[in-house]
Amino acid sequence: MDIEAINSLSYEDFVSIFGNVVERCPIITAAVWSGRPFPSGAAIEAAINAFIEALPESGKEGILRCHPDLAGKDLQSGTLTPESREEQGAAGLDRMGAAEVSRLTCLNAEYKARFGFPFVVCARMNDRTSIAEQLRERLGNTQAQERARGVEEVKEICRLRLQRLVLSDAEA
Repeated sequence: MDIEAINSLSYEDFVSIFGNVVERCPIITAAVWSGRPFPSGAAIEAAINAFIEALPESGKEGILRCHPDLAGKDLQSGTLTPESREEQGAAGLDRMGAAEVSRLTCLNAEYKARFGFPFVVCARMNDRTSIAEQLRERLGNTQAQERARGVEEVKEICRLRLQRLVLSDAEA
């Protein structure tokens, strides 16, 4: 979609199309809609990032809690959002054996018990081996470090999701 078409979208259509660029957080897209007209896709991304950064720490953790466990029950039961299903599939998380799923489930549970929110990583930029390695490594972080890292991963996921929806200036 080009930026002119995006800027002409109604509030309802904008939220419907962009509502999951931040996983299960359409309120963010709803909030940035009023910033139209956007000069570019990068401006939409910047508005979303500014909204996220302005949140209190509890709000940032809330965004992290909206993310599903990687290779978790939502993947197994088919209840992931279409975006998450595609991203986890691209990382190979939907093709793991039972032992691998069990190990990742245990690591996810340990992480969630330690930090109070799910492990968030940009699955599209990783494979299942690097995801498991990062999960193990990041268990050693502090709460503040992990909240900040998780938010940066959310922004990367958002950036990639926006790229799939918005034509770049060169493409328009």
